[in-house]
Amino acid sequence: MLLNPVISKLAGKRVVLASASPRRQDILTNVGLRFEVVPSWFKETLDKSVFSAPYEYAVETAKQKALEVARRMHMKHLKTPDIVIGADTIVTLEDAILEKPVDKQDAYNMLSRLSGKEHSVFTGVAIVHCKSQEDNQLETDVFDFYEETKVKFADLSEDLLWEYVHSGEPMDKAGGYGIQSLGGMLVERVHGDFLNVVGFPLNHFCKKLAEIYYPPSKQTINRIKHDSIPYVETFENLSDIEQDCCVKSEALNAKTGIQEKCNYALKNKSSNVTVPDTAALQNGIPERSSDHLQLPANIIQLLDGFKASKTLFAACKLKVFDKLKDKRALKAEDIADEINASLCGTEKLLDACVALGLLEKTHQVYSNTEAANTFLACDSEFSIHEYIIHSNDHMWPLFTHLEFAVKEGTCQKQRVFEKSTHGLIHDTHLCNQDRRKNFMAANHGMMKITAKDVATAFDLFKYASACDLGGCTGALAHDLIQIYPNMKVNVFDLPGVIENVCHFQPEHFDSSRISFTSGNFLEDNLPEADLYILSRVVHDLTDEKLNCLLQKISDACHLDRSALLLAEIVLDEEKREPRALLQSLSMSEGKQRSGSEYRRLLQSYGFTNVLVRKTGNLLDAVLAFKS
Repeated sequence: MLLNPVISKLAGKRVVLASASPRRQDILTNVGLRFEVVPSWFKETLDKSVFSAPYEYAVETAKQKALEVARRMHMKHLKTPDIVIGADTIVTLEDAILEKPVDKQDAYNMLSRLSGKEHSVFTGVAIVHCKSQEDNQLETDVFDFYEETKVKFADLSEDLLWEYVHSGEPMDKAGGYGIQSLGGMLVERVHGDFLNVVGFPLNHFCKKLAEIYYPPSKQTINRIKHDSIPYVETFENLSDIEQDCCVKSEALNAKTGIQEKCNYALKNKSSNVTVPDTAALQNGIPERSSDHLQLPANIIQLLDGFKASKTLFAACKLKVFDKLKDKRALKAEDIADEINASLCGTEKLLDACVALGLLEKTHQVYSNTEAANTFLACDSEFSIHEYIIHSNDHMWPLFTHLEFAVKEGTCQKQRVFEKSTHGLIHDTHLCNQDRRKNFMAANHGMMKITAKDVATAFDLFKYASACDLGGCTGALAHDLIQIYPNMKVNVFDLPGVIENVCHFQPEHFDSSRISFTSGNFLEDNLPEADLYILSRVVHDLTDEKLNCLLQKISDACHLDRSALLLAEIVLDEEKREPRALLQSLSMSEGKQRSGSEYRRLLQSYGFTNVLVRKTGNLLDAVLAFKS
């Protein structure tokens, strides 16, 4: 293996990958490199016009990512790394750089441009060697390179492209596709390093390491002396949160005298069994015992995961993000005064929010990230503040009794809230007025985030009327009438809900196209409609209630011109994706289902054609037709 000769050189060193990409982590893990993951906060906003070739942009971005992490670890974390690896992958078509798509239409347009053509994938890689001087200055040696791979797309139909776009896969990938997953079906041929297209040119990387260590090429070194470390303006994407946890993996070195340990590791299928390196022993590094195991990163993250959630919950409950909204910046003592809390406790909470990427900190002054302003401040248009409070007040207590839910196989609401309920969605009439409004606000915030993706998952232009059963505040209805100008929507929900919907209507509410009707869809006759909608209802119902409801909808649907739209979290077929599985642990009276399970369920009620779309948002979509 190309990397083996330099493993001994890296033994005992702090190697850092400045990327949150799981694909890059997998590639490096699989060759036995031991490393930590510290996602870079460098803003990828370099002016592309100043670079004479696209690969120069990728190399410079990779270099800046790695240097930002090196500086931050040296100054903020007081943990100077030995080596930082930065990488940036771009897709180019006729020398134009294709970024990650901003929305589904952008993804479709991007993939349409690639259809039937050959394009280039460049990955720039920077390997930064770091050293802390006696005066605490940081010195770095930078080695960089790039790799180009040619990729030819097949001639792709519009239906195939939209099918791929609706899978959600294109949204976080340069060029709008992932060759290692569903995107592989778009590719006709690849000329060059396949892993380079995935995100990291492993072969070139190994060769570069060999050049550096046997011996380093002085001509390629760019030495940078940092007399002072300037502040680097940074941001964190919510998907790239640094949780102060490390992703580490160790190589198995099958040299003479350690074959037995390698066999043990292979037998137990553990990449975390440490196998001593004979070269490392020759260099004076003591051998660790054969039973020394590295705690897997996912276990470390799970041990601390509840702390991160509770940090978010507490910050929202104390309205920290509201105090800092609209680009306001305050010191810890000012925030402590505004939220009526202790200074020491406030400072710890604020620093934790900074580490989680929810706040920014500059010279002891705190401010919101863009994401916090958009989603966490109470009065922002797309705020999920009330949904977070609902998660803290209602979901958190349920999960603290998870062991009882598992043993008994029942919902724990009675144990937690000391009353018998029939699911939060359907018992709002039992709550007092404040609790009812709080629940509605939580549902409203969540639906505003996901409504557009649900509404556009399928072409619904042919439906003139829709009935949203259990539609609560009408958040989905408002998006539907904006997207489909000929559609009218009737929101059908319990009387206690309908009497409070006035608190959630937009400024320009179109009462001619959205109506609200009081009723119980389990007991009353359903209003007539071409399209029936159930959002976050099916998973919460017992089999008996669900059978009753689906039969009523089936009876109300007209052949060949009626349909049923579901908005739910859809389990993947192999039941590997955690979000829906974790949601199912709340032990509601119903259950979460996969796409095939929804098809079988709906087909049993006469819906012969059932389509499933993963939206990539909080809720997925299922559309069923009667024919």
